[in-house]
Amino acid sequence: MPIRPALLSACLLAALAPCALAAPPPAAPAPGTPDAPQRFYRHLWTDDKGISHISTCPVHDFFLKSMSPPAGPQWQDPMPPQMATIMVTVQPAHWNGAWHPDPKPQWIIPLQGSWYVRAMDGTRVEMGPGDILFGEDQNVRPMRTGPYRGRKGHDAGNIGDGPVTLMVIQSANAPVANQPCRYR
Repeated sequence: MPIRPALLSACLLAALAPCALAAPPPAAPAPGTPDAPQRFYRHLWTDDKGISHISTCPVHDFFLKSMSPPAGPQWQDPMPPQMATIMVTVQPAHWNGAWHPDPKPQWIIPLQGSWYVRAMDGTRVEMGPGDILFGEDQNVRPMRTGPYRGRKGHDAGNIGDGPVTLMVIQSANAPVANQPCRYR
């Protein structure tokens, strides 16, 4: 199923919009406001020994605000502004990423198909459309022992027989080690 330009535009706007917000969130929701949503992302991070891990992290600083009045309010949790490169990648059927670190800290959001990521500690997650991974394993070192001896970074690959389409947002910021779930 091909990606429609309108869907791609909506995804790009959703990815960019948090960076454009500069106003601080209101202190407390108004009476009668529905409860804020709870969402999660996966963080592929590196510890101080150079081993990669995957943590499931909450996104929980939502506030309700219109992004462009008169449009109705929506739940937002903006990140600090940063320089980024946005791209869409299509991994061919049966793509295998082998062991490698991410080239830069990057947000990865599957748009179509499913893929997996396995960290050096053995944690493996499968992700499909709408799931979010923040890959920040640039400070890894090759494992000295164990089943992944000599390998570093993460292993990744497609699940199923079709291609996988990903939106990748690469940050120009330097990677940070030993801080799982640093974006909240």
